[in-house]
Amino acid sequence: MCSWCSVVARFLRCDFRVRFGKLKRRTCTIRKLLALVALGVAVAVGCLPGFAHHGSAAYDTNNTLAFKATITEFQFINPHCQVFFDIKNDKGEAEQWQGELTAPNKLARAGWTKHSLNPGDQITISGFAARDGARPLWIRKLIGPDGQPTRLSEGDAASGN
Repeated sequence: MCSWCSVVARFLRCDFRVRFGKLKRRTCTIRKLLALVALGVAVAVGCLPGFAHHGSAAYDTNNTLAFKATITEFQFINPHCQVFFDIKNDKGEAEQWQGELTAPNKLARAGWTKHSLNPGDQITISGFAARDGARPLWIRKLIGPDGQPTRLSEGDAASGN
């Protein structure tokens, strides 16, 4: 019996016998088999929230917003880097926004550090706003304080797309 079969047999507590060089299953209840299937389904269902996390349904991807902004805080943290910034609205009043980038390890491969953006830096930022009218932004393009487009992932060209 191969090692994998013996592991499965022990898990299901099935009794296998070797007879004339062939494996024969003697007893294995339906209940034990159903338990194994239920375990597989539970693991598969448990993985679904991980896939749902990376959806774009919370953002209005049909309308891109662009702002000239002043950085108030930059958090180079998992699971997604956060950029907090102030913009001036139509009335000239300051509005506080929050933008989300990708994971810090992806940004690091694109050349970012925790000091890439600092409070007071003037940037141009664009992305998709939340559908609910709140002020988070899914950042799709960022022009840095030096006036140059920044790479938002390892594969981005210097154009910042």
